[in-house]
Amino acid sequence: MTRKKANTAPPGREADEKASGIKRKHGWFRWFMFRRMVVILIIVLQVAFFAYFLKADTLVSRILSAVVSVVSIFLAIYLVNKNMKPAYRIIWLVIILAFPVLGPFYYLLLHLLPNKHWVMKRYAAIARESQPAFRTPNELSPGERNGLFHRWSRSASYLSDFAGFPAYAHTRNEYLSPGEAFFPRFLEDLEKAEKYIYMEYFIVEEGVMTEKVLNVLERKVKEGVDVRFMYDDIGSLMTLPKNYVEILRRRGIRAAVFNRFIPVFTSIQNNRDHRKITVIDGRIAYTGGLNIADEYINVYEKHGYWKDGVIRVEGDAAWSFTVIFLQLWSLAAGEHFTLPQKPPEFSPEERPETDGAVLPYADSPLDTETVGEYVYTQLIAGANRTLYATTPYFMVDDGLLSGLKLAAKSGVDVRLITPRVWDKFFVHVITRSYYRELIEAGIRVYEYTPGFMHAKVMVADDEIATVGTVNLDFRSLYLHFEDGVLVCGSSAVGEIRKDFLRALEDSSEITLEDVKSNLFMRLMGNLMRLFAPLL
Repeated sequence: MTRKKANTAPPGREADEKASGIKRKHGWFRWFMFRRMVVILIIVLQVAFFAYFLKADTLVSRILSAVVSVVSIFLAIYLVNKNMKPAYRIIWLVIILAFPVLGPFYYLLLHLLPNKHWVMKRYAAIARESQPAFRTPNELSPGERNGLFHRWSRSASYLSDFAGFPAYAHTRNEYLSPGEAFFPRFLEDLEKAEKYIYMEYFIVEEGVMTEKVLNVLERKVKEGVDVRFMYDDIGSLMTLPKNYVEILRRRGIRAAVFNRFIPVFTSIQNNRDHRKITVIDGRIAYTGGLNIADEYINVYEKHGYWKDGVIRVEGDAAWSFTVIFLQLWSLAAGEHFTLPQKPPEFSPEERPETDGAVLPYADSPLDTETVGEYVYTQLIAGANRTLYATTPYFMVDDGLLSGLKLAAKSGVDVRLITPRVWDKFFVHVITRSYYRELIEAGIRVYEYTPGFMHAKVMVADDEIATVGTVNLDFRSLYLHFEDGVLVCGSSAVGEIRKDFLRALEDSSEITLEDVKSNLFMRLMGNLMRLFAPLL
């Protein structure tokens, strides 16, 4: 299917869409709405209770209000001296000083509850225990790595030597876009599994895609394959029944839910598993923008035509995804970190030829290292000729924004594609609020017109690219668990570049006249940008 025919269903699609749509009309829909209303009601009641208690005209409430007001002053001083992103510091200072009673109470409630610190401690222990598992005899030595990454060796050195993710050479890389090009290949690879299949996704929704995947997984379980499936509770809150883990387990699949949602104020609820990973026998792995739901393969039209992309790696580098998956599995399932086996061994006939250098990586909000942000930062700073990026959301801090603008002002051809059809209105308004200063700096901004652009890709100088789950927004960069693949000198880099240029043909370029035309939307966008770190 071409992008120009995005609204024309191929043979059999009508039947698939009808089958997929049954649950949307009946099924769990009413339960989802009920569940959502219950969650909202619980949160509203909490806010109302705290506000009433603090504002009630009683001796206790007056003393408490005075104490909280004093605390707000000390908290503001604490934030000024805290090592944190300036955007977060500014918005919290505004909230605390503008609302000297509720503001500090809200901050302390979010950040000082003990469960976040327990999870951080547990994750740190898993990370220490699992770090040696990344190291294999097949990884590149520093000299080999730097030779393959050429002038991009600083990016590889950071990810390998500091963040702890090895680089590999004997790996076949393939960029697959859109979702309907990916899915048949994906099912074919699942059928190849002999030892294990590990899957980790932010959003899972019952439908055509999910059922086809589960049918393969169930069949593989019967063949003795270790099948594990993990999904994020918030990401799938409105798309799956509450007992979905039990449904999977009844099919023989080992299942876990990441970070169960509890409708109380706690900052740990912000830290979602936004990764999209499938790893098969440590030999084949997928990651990118695609979740397990029908809109991602355009069986179901949710926000127009869904444009997405994944990277398939086959060979030595796939092993890293086994370790990355097991780290969060251990946290979610409450298990000790245990490897299923040693890294796979490839016979001379099986082992792929070197296709450039490949470096899978992951990011965690439970440490102080913003790996995803640094990958983007180094690509932006290193670009000499071209820098192309796609993202569904654009909400970045001054560091990344200044880097992009400086690259364009220095003569780099910087182009950015975002979606014309939005899935979150407020986020889309904030994304558009950046357009004017991007364009004035020389960056060419486009909106993908057939529907929703969901791919998270950046390619620099036709030499190096990253594909993964990291959006150019605050949540992905600082609050979520994310992952990606850095490829250099690989055929996949050319595929990514060609796909970007094809997407440009279906996109409309935004001009200065466009962004000057609506004064109200400009003002609203600029105001909402102040709160972007909290969205």
